[in-house]
Amino acid sequence: MKLLFEFKNMLTITIYMKKTFFTLTLCALSIVMQAQKFNYPSTVKSSQSDDYFGTIIADPYRWLENDTAKNTGEWVKEQNVVTSAYLSKIPFRDKLRKRLTELWNYPKYGAPEKEGAWFTFYKNDGLQNQAVLYVQKGLNGVIEVLLDPNKLSVDGTVALQATAFSKKQKYFAYAVSASGSDWQEIYVLDFVSKKLLADKLEYVKFTGISWAGDDGFYYSGYARPKDEKTKFSAKTEYQKIYYHKIGTLQSADKLIYEDKEHALRYVGAHLTEDERFLVLGISEGTDGSEIKIKDLHDHSNDKFITIVPGFKTNAGVVDNQGNKILLQTNSDAPNYKVVLLDPLHPSKENWKVVIAEQLQPLDGVGTGGGKIFAQYLQNATTKVRQYDYSGKLEKEIVLPGLGTAAGFGSKKEDDFFYYSFTSFTYPTTIFRYDIKTGESKLYKKSEVKFEPTDYETKQVFYKSKDGTKVPMFVTYKKGMKLDGNNPTLLYAYGGFNINITPAFSVANMPFLENGGIYCVANLRGGGEYGEDWHKAGMLEKKQNVFDDFIAAAEYLIKEKYTSPAKLAIRGGSNGGLLVGACMTQRPELFKVALPQVGVLDMLRYHKFTVGWGWAVEYGSSDHKDQFNYLLKYSPLHNLKKGVCYPATLITTADHDDRVVPAHSFKFAATLQDAQGCNNPVFIRIDSKAGHGAGKPTSKVIEEAADIWSFVFYNMDVNL
Repeated sequence: MKLLFEFKNMLTITIYMKKTFFTLTLCALSIVMQAQKFNYPSTVKSSQSDDYFGTIIADPYRWLENDTAKNTGEWVKEQNVVTSAYLSKIPFRDKLRKRLTELWNYPKYGAPEKEGAWFTFYKNDGLQNQAVLYVQKGLNGVIEVLLDPNKLSVDGTVALQATAFSKKQKYFAYAVSASGSDWQEIYVLDFVSKKLLADKLEYVKFTGISWAGDDGFYYSGYARPKDEKTKFSAKTEYQKIYYHKIGTLQSADKLIYEDKEHALRYVGAHLTEDERFLVLGISEGTDGSEIKIKDLHDHSNDKFITIVPGFKTNAGVVDNQGNKILLQTNSDAPNYKVVLLDPLHPSKENWKVVIAEQLQPLDGVGTGGGKIFAQYLQNATTKVRQYDYSGKLEKEIVLPGLGTAAGFGSKKEDDFFYYSFTSFTYPTTIFRYDIKTGESKLYKKSEVKFEPTDYETKQVFYKSKDGTKVPMFVTYKKGMKLDGNNPTLLYAYGGFNINITPAFSVANMPFLENGGIYCVANLRGGGEYGEDWHKAGMLEKKQNVFDDFIAAAEYLIKEKYTSPAKLAIRGGSNGGLLVGACMTQRPELFKVALPQVGVLDMLRYHKFTVGWGWAVEYGSSDHKDQFNYLLKYSPLHNLKKGVCYPATLITTADHDDRVVPAHSFKFAATLQDAQGCNNPVFIRIDSKAGHGAGKPTSKVIEEAADIWSFVFYNMDVNL
């Protein structure tokens, strides 16, 4: 009778059953039903397949790549319905959303920037969808709204991108993007009257705005897409440089540079501060650059001079000293150095080293007040040194602690500027820096309701599969008991020479408040230890990145921070690839997986929008040797039927034209079909949103509430 009672409780049956055998049968049936309780939408399979050098690869969900097709739209709606139904039943979801809204509701400021007699800065009052751009004359002038992007749309989905004042602040140009797309439009304000001019430039992306006096500006643009319906997924080719003269139509813009022989190259343009040199930065992808310049004072020569040939190194123009160019480069210097060169004699043997390569990688170089500010990374935290233009070290800037600082630069005539500092438990704070004295003074402290002394961050080092030492930041409440039972989220990126450094995020606070441990691993593929660290995680060595991430998880488990039942992994874009690869390689290691806007189909990623630019990082399935190693880790192609994968919430957006949503669509359909246990697999497809930049506050809060609800619920943590 006791046995019968236990089974009744398990099955929540209220009928009395006389035969234990019948009860056992019902129990077995319940287990089967539990495994099938998620009523996923039916996803039609086609017979599509491709032949890669004699290897046949099935692609049954190819039709989901057509994001404008009616059947794809219906599939998206059906998936969102089941995802929403699941999330809505999580009992503490509303509680998390409310707490996130409370935490978010405080004024957030950006560091002021000086333009002539004016200062501009961004401010969000708290829950505004987009930060507002303000302006004031001098330090004590009346603060006025220069541009409020919240008034550009009813739902806050139009965001500011590049902005620039003309030389004497007669005009203000700005680019906006809608619904998170990379496509932008440029507009111009008369700064005195604040009236919008008729000038409007379309079909631009990945552009800056570089003014030549007050007459016009240079920008990067594309030809009008052949088919407007496919502009969010079709391959983007032939970027060009144009000059726009104020008061004229875009059709009259002067073509400054194009390369008809190489469709798949990015090109950007900017003028040096004195407007003497027009600088072109050209790349064939996300790694490697070529630099061309034109001396606008030399009227006898209208051609560009190549001062850094492409594309084996990375370089950028810092400034000019008269007719010489100051250059940051990793040529023969994996950690970067700064050199001075003569554009008429640009070969490396003629370079003069201004700032030699250091043990720490040189993360960025700014100028201001006649000084050079070199930002270095020491174990993924910022160090800043001030030099004169001859390369003499003058001082090291004292920062509040170990964290991330940004904003070191201004105009030549300035004697001070503002910079920001942040860390995992140090909300973003703004300081004023005196260039002459080297003194930093607090300018604006964060008003977020957060007590840093309640939490601690420590940096640990662990060994990866091949013995490489990898750093990781671990943040949690002080006094936490490390008993292997703590909810833990492991985040990383690991690619494209991008550094993941300490930063405060209000979105993470509900996780930490409820006993979570937040971990950030600095994997190979990033630039935290220079170009060698980057190269150790790209192309045929990409598996090192996944090994580093898996080793981080194993370390956290071994050291009793957490256990597989309480461990979630998260990453976006290239980090989404990271999560997808690791959850398919070691599914038993994680309870929850959160691949966000991920690159998940490694055989076809280069066929959409600007995906071709990542081939220098990943390789391409168009080449046999690269196809072979891509296939080994491509998340989509390594899902196996019947394997128990972690509870998975895939996130993407309908206007993501960086990593097209087809990656997430196909991965979700395949994983739902393959899942071998009762761990849920859902996809959350945001509307009027893109890869992440410019996402309105309301959408950010909604997404964060859904993610933390999913994480806690699937870890059996009740809030």
